[in-house]
Amino acid sequence: MSASLLQLPPLQSLKIRSNFFNGGASILNKPTTTVSISTTTPSIAPLQIRAMRTMQGKVVCSTNDKTVAVEVVRLAPHPKYKRRVRIKKKFQAHDPENQFKVGDFVQLEKSRPISKTKSFLAVALPPKNSVRTSHLVPKELGIPLEGTAATE
Repeated sequence: MSASLLQLPPLQSLKIRSNFFNGGASILNKPTTTVSISTTTPSIAPLQIRAMRTMQGKVVCSTNDKTVAVEVVRLAPHPKYKRRVRIKKKFQAHDPENQFKVGDFVQLEKSRPISKTKSFLAVALPPKNSVRTSHLVPKELGIPLEGTAATE
């Protein structure tokens, strides 16, 4: 083959005179309308995304300094049998004042990583309301009980 057939013309000499190739309007696109956008943006505080919910658990070990091991129990469906089973997982939590003992119920809040295994902060839970019989049944109903004789 001859050398003249393999040579291409330089790119500068190749000029296409079409608006489509030179960055003009496309054939497929519709003409756009101008929309005025206000330059003032409202001052909105950035939203906090709290994807991690807090967990509650029971302290199972408190021998380490400023650290407690908390066991969190949750119910999840079994992958094969589809029955809800209890799943237990232990987390290390930061306890700066060593206030929690074994058996206490605490709430775990996500925080910055404190060590390799600690990234939760242990917070005290208010005690659960136990069933109080004094609030459920008034002391004096005005009706004598069976077996007690009314003396009048």
